[in-house]
Amino acid sequence: MSIVETPRKITAEELLAMSDDGVERWIIRGELRENRETNMNLRSPDHGRTTINVGRVLKNWVLAQTAPRGNVYGSDTTFKMRSDSSTVAGVDVAYVSPELEARIPRGKRTKVVEGVPVLVAEVLSPSDRHSDVTERVQDFLDAGVPIVWVLDPDFQTVSVFRTNEEPRSFSRSDEITAEPHLPGFRVPVAELFE
Repeated sequence: MSIVETPRKITAEELLAMSDDGVERWIIRGELRENRETNMNLRSPDHGRTTINVGRVLKNWVLAQTAPRGNVYGSDTTFKMRSDSSTVAGVDVAYVSPELEARIPRGKRTKVVEGVPVLVAEVLSPSDRHSDVTERVQDFLDAGVPIVWVLDPDFQTVSVFRTNEEPRSFSRSDEITAEPHLPGFRVPVAELFE
């Protein structure tokens, strides 16, 4: 006989009150998800390099924009994407709009960004399971994230997901954009994996 564990319902406040014990946790549709296999030591150098490259090209684009500007956040940032606390997740890289950036307190011990990023980039790790990645992408889209990138350092591909559109895959020889949400943003896929 096998025992099936029902995912536990949880609020953002309960998640944020949990101790930092190295377990990756997030909330999808109000349910606590844990990945006990993930810790920083299980991520590959390719993951770290790709994450920095994505952040760099996005930040360069932000700095070329006129004020007010949005901003780029890294993997130590948690987003509460729904006011009902049903989607709380850390992401590898996120770009937020100037409007959301203006609402994020500076210099205060804020644990979470309350709002929806314009773009979320997830870089696959060796410990990622396909079902978890698929679920997270769909939840980001359902929460209102217009563009989700899933980058695979092994195959050096970027899968681009947008609400109500078929996913598209891009390889090293391609160039990707984030139009119309990031006007003028273009990058060769190869640059993301250098």
